Amino acid sequence: MKNLALLIVAGCSISACVNISNNRLPDVVGFPTQQNGAVVTEYPVETALLNIYTQPRTETLSAAEGEQNSVIDVKVTPKGTMTFEGKRVQGAERAYVTRVNGKVVSNSASTNYYTLNPTRFYGYTDSSGEYSVATQTADIPKVAKVGDSGALITENVYSDSSKRIQTSRYKQSWSLAQASPTTAWFCINTSQDLLAVSSDGTTAECYNINAKGDILSSRTTISVPTSAGTQTVTYTSR
Repeated sequence: MKNLALLIVAGCSISACVNISNNRLPDVVGFPTQQNGAVVTEYPVETALLNIYTQPRTETLSAAEGEQNSVIDVKVTPKGTMTFEGKRVQGAERAYVTRVNGKVVSNSASTNYYTLNPTRFYGYTDSSGEYSVATQTADIPKVAKVGDSGALITENVYSDSSKRIQTSRYKQSWSLAQASPTTAWFCINTSQDLLAVSSDGTTAECYNINAKGDILSSRTTISVPTSAGTQTVTYTSR
């Protein structure tokens, strides 16, 4: 899946906030709910994943450092049935507009390709010509318990659809941690580039979800090695 965090760190270097609005998936009978004030420890992570990557939503990420103000507007738009790598799949586009001090400095878009029942991701393409083919390491469970984690995909990224030149390779995994008695942090964790000679950093995109898989807020943590040591940047929603 296209890693939003890498786009963010290119445009925002110290701190950022995220404002999210969603059109959520319909409620499904059988999702875990809180009863009599009990702590909810099971969450529908498959629904949360689909809410993040495939449902219509918008988000605005902003950061200020010194006199520089950076804003990235993101819009997710389902594209319906498409063909990717010879397979009939669904597509969802992520469009990005980056502004620095009010001036548009870049426009880009990427499309993630996936299927439902079971939920599988197959790769992405973007407006620069970049072409990624993903191998799903394991199916994400419909419901997970706090403390659970697992492998998700291995992504091979190429300069274009010819796949003659591979530019990067990384792995993504997921994890679930308690955030409050009725919410949890569902995180998509991305490894460093496995083809890089030296580490280019890791990212964790975390979404605060409720017992229905709705996205309530988010935070993205980016850890990048520098000459002065590892720099960690965290973007939180409000």
